[in-house]
Amino acid sequence: MGAENSKISSDVKNYNIPIWKEILDKFFALFIIFLTIPLMMVIGLVIKLTDKGPIFFKQKRVGLGGKPFYVIKFRTMYPDAEKRLKELLEKDPSAKEEWEKTWKLKKDPRITPIGKFLRKTSLDELPQFFNVLKGEMSVVGPRPVVEEELKKFYKDKAKYYISVKPGITGYWQVEGRSDIEDYKKRVEMDVWYVKNQSFWLDLKIILKTIWVMLTGKGAY
Repeated sequence: MGAENSKISSDVKNYNIPIWKEILDKFFALFIIFLTIPLMMVIGLVIKLTDKGPIFFKQKRVGLGGKPFYVIKFRTMYPDAEKRLKELLEKDPSAKEEWEKTWKLKKDPRITPIGKFLRKTSLDELPQFFNVLKGEMSVVGPRPVVEEELKKFYKDKAKYYISVKPGITGYWQVEGRSDIEDYKKRVEMDVWYVKNQSFWLDLKIILKTIWVMLTGKGAY
């Protein structure tokens, strides 16, 4: 993000994560990892047997202070996902418009059958708890985004995004999840969370996340 990113980063150089959030992140991440290790092993095996591609998907995202890190997820897309996306956007104007507006596709040709299930249940995000243990993410926070998204959609609001660690779940995910099609609304909700974050708000979001996962509401 060039000079703009440097300026934003310097504004939050001395930002301190609340101690309650650090404790909540570490304990909750350890609890979930311990609880779901057998499930993660099964998911990894199924992914590998499906198309022999890699089990995990890693992508560079923007973290605290604008520092990049690699987010880890179970792979839910075909190995040639980028080629499939490019071909779709070139031949389907409506899909291109949807992609440019929301950075998502309701009918995404890149997603594998097992990937659809993992996304519907949010199980694809389980490996991100290792990102939390590494101190790169929080359990609750803005959804981790790529640099292009930060520049295109957050703009002057980017300073709020990089003032906290991105989260596995967050305010807009539980309040609307993928049903919120306007990316500007997502940004507004992320900013609201950053300004109002508290232990009780995080706890409320975590509990709501569990409910959203069980119902599969708004996921794709």
